[in-house]
Amino acid sequence: MVESVSNGGKVSDLSLAPVTRVASAAPVKQVASKATEAAAETSSTAKAMAASAPVDADRVRLIKAAVESGTFPISPATIADRLIALRYEWMSNDPA
Repeated sequence: MVESVSNGGKVSDLSLAPVTRVASAAPVKQVASKATEAAAETSSTAKAMAASAPVDADRVRLIKAAVESGTFPISPATIADRLIALRYEWMSNDPA
């Protein structure tokens, strides 16, 4: 049998910790200015990232050269596996 968790209704058995005062909260102006600074920093970071594509131009050049010369290894099984994995990832994000 499962025993009850209650203290049997005895209020005197409860012990309370003393309440202590804490430092006052930061002024609203200070919090708002920090939020504005964070938003500005995020915006500038996003703009910097959007300025150029996240592409390694040297790697692209090497791959293009390998495809043109016929030395780039193409594995249909690997391509199929990655396409299937991407489809499963997309399906998990689709709304129900």
